[in-house]
Amino acid sequence: MANTNVYRGSDGAITLSVEQNEEGAKAQGIIDENELTTVGRATNVTVEVTSDLKPFHELGQRYPTELRPGNVNITGTIDRANINGALLKLLLGEAASSRPAGTWVQPSFNIVLNLENPAVVGTSNIITIHGVKFQNWSYGIPEDDFVMEKARFMALWISVEDKVGK
Repeated sequence: MANTNVYRGSDGAITLSVEQNEEGAKAQGIIDENELTTVGRATNVTVEVTSDLKPFHELGQRYPTELRPGNVNITGTIDRANINGALLKLLLGEAASSRPAGTWVQPSFNIVLNLENPAVVGTSNIITIHGVKFQNWSYGIPEDDFVMEKARFMALWISVEDKVGK
């Protein structure tokens, strides 16, 4: 049976996990230090998957006769109202606290987006974004609103799992 529930942002939770490699180890240290396994104070999370489709047009035809799949890119953003440097550290790694002499490892991690309607127990939609690296980080200080940081990310691949309760 397919999951046909609708969700609101308040039904969601964001958690971070890591792969067992050098980039994951760097991310795990930052996640542990900032108690960031569950990401709090987040809003406006976006995930975009694009495929570079290429149409093939035959001579004498106005419509394409074939669409060929190309590269797939996964990007997104996270807005967060908790400015503690954790997201900036996940972008810069050890370069967030000092200027390294040479190159350094940029942390890599997974973002798990879990949507679960509390009225429908056991039914959820889980999107896992694998091999995430932050591409940029910014923050704004508005005159009369909440201070927010924003991080844009890219990822290696994405998976989806629908769980349907009984």
